[in-house]
Amino acid sequence: MQIMDKQYYIYILTSNNKNVLYTGITNDLVRRVYEHKNKLQDSFTSKYNVNQLVDFEIFSDPISAIEREKQIKGGSRKKKIALIMSKNSEWEDLYYGLL
Repeated sequence: MQIMDKQYYIYILTSNNKNVLYTGITNDLVRRVYEHKNKLQDSFTSKYNVNQLVDFEIFSDPISAIEREKQIKGGSRKKKIALIMSKNSEWEDLYYGLL
């Protein structure tokens, strides 16, 4: 029996005007961003139209992913913007590249 490696994703979403940043964790990035884009849950992101994927990181270990999520969430807005800019300076919506 082969054990499939599971992946965990830390992601950052923003709103159209880039005023709001949201950091989350999931084991299915495409599904989760789809849920945000289509407001399938009554949540912070649906209330503030936060649905553009501007950064993500992949982990094979859930503990490492959770630690990284806490690190990003605990950081300042300035640090989050620097992280996004270091990989996605145009703030492109990365979701469509995942499909």
